[in-house]
Amino acid sequence: MSRQLLVLRHGKSDWDMDTNDLGRPLKKRGKRDAQRMGFWLQQQELIPDFIISSPAERANKTAVKLAKAMGLTTKHIHYDARIYEAGLTDLKSVLADCPESAERVLLIGHNPGLEHLIEHLHKGALQKSEDGKLLPTATLAILNMPDHWSILNAGCATVESITRPATLPKKFIFNGLAGLEQRKRPTYYYSQSAAIPYRIEKGELQILVISSSGNNHWGIPKGIIEPGYTAPASAALEAWEEAGVRGIISEHMIGHYQHKKWGGTCTVQVYPMAVTEWVDDHEWEESHRTRQWLPLKKASSVIKQKTLQAMFESLAVNLSSKKT
Repeated sequence: MSRQLLVLRHGKSDWDMDTNDLGRPLKKRGKRDAQRMGFWLQQQELIPDFIISSPAERANKTAVKLAKAMGLTTKHIHYDARIYEAGLTDLKSVLADCPESAERVLLIGHNPGLEHLIEHLHKGALQKSEDGKLLPTATLAILNMPDHWSILNAGCATVESITRPATLPKKFIFNGLAGLEQRKRPTYYYSQSAAIPYRIEKGELQILVISSSGNNHWGIPKGIIEPGYTAPASAALEAWEEAGVRGIISEHMIGHYQHKKWGGTCTVQVYPMAVTEWVDDHEWEESHRTRQWLPLKKASSVIKQKTLQAMFESLAVNLSSKKT
């Protein structure tokens, strides 16, 4: 296979946020476009051997969303400060430093540098679309490249295709028990894990419950099982981010429950976690939530899911049996 260069401009960014250019985040549309492009690359069997991105927040998040939608982890992403505000010479230097073993490289960055790079590499004239844009946000150009990343003379490559997110399906294929479905998010969103953070105070079991992000109901920390993480490890990560606690997470699932979200059913694996560290509110990443330690009966009474209530009871029984 000849070498390929995938050039992706970051997703649509949020100009309403009061931040500097480097820290400007993605809009919701930018996140979804990055996921759709990643899913499309996976379907086309165009998984890159090497991903390199600008460290700017909008490029970083584009890289993360896209990589996960391809089934990769964030460990596959390499960041290079030269890509931010890069000119043609900078981008050629970045590519020259890519591993020679990489046959397909994905470069995520910014305009006008990316367009200048494509125009330099492509042999012949490029036909722009009716709106006059070669590389709008979250658009992907695929180039067939020469044999060495360090030798990139003018006209040494050809543009095979330019794909805009607007041309891709809005929904994602999900292979469920009922067969193939179309869902609003990539497949991995629907496999989640949760932690039951607990402690023993004066001989009594206490469970930490947290409010939802909208503070309208109580629950436990839960989230998507991140690609590259085990279910317990992902649950422990959610406990730190959503509840501000760390501890010893069990490797043994105490149970699972389901809830409706994103046009489908999410399955949540639940793992007990003995809390050993508690961060103060001013250091808590999601301090917009409320959290409280409750005795077993009170914790069960504020939780909606009956299956989760049963897990609280099972935890109490398991802990009691270990004492005897």
